[in-house]
Amino acid sequence: MDKLTAQQLQIARMVAEGATNREVAAQLFLSPRTVDHHLRNVFTRLGIRSRVELVRLLS
Repeated sequence: MDKLTAQQLQIARMVAEGATNREVAAQLFLSPRTVDHHLRNVFTRLGIRSRVELVRLLS
């Protein structure tokens, strides 16, 4: 997980807990598009392709 920035890690954890991009955006005062951008970068940096894989990594 040290490949991720603090914000990417926070978003990844929230998504892994089941939050949607809109819910994450609302809680962090970001736009859903910004959350989507960060999440795509998380997937790339971790070499994963889905939320399911993200849950497995963070569980």
